[in-house]
Amino acid sequence: MKLEPILEELERAAEKLGVKLSYEALAESVAGGGLCKVKGAWRVILEKRGTVGEKVASLARALAAFDTEPLFLTPLARETVERYRGKVAKADSRA
Repeated sequence: MKLEPILEELERAAEKLGVKLSYEALAESVAGGGLCKVKGAWRVILEKRGTVGEKVASLARALAAFDTEPLFLTPLARETVERYRGKVAKADSRA
């Protein structure tokens, strides 16, 4: 299965949700990146040196904190995000 199209779709979903996405070289202790709030705005920072699969997993985990129901996602992309739903706190309840 090719993961690049799923990553691209999740990147577009983040944009539609108003979540800024960036790829950076992170310290090893950060484990692939994740969701944070910077100056009141949601942001996902992903490890740019990670595999496509690691990027998909980290971004899906971050997007699971948001209501993605109104967005069009292919069944595979939606299933990927849903795998993490319930394992993360909702974005509106975060500081």
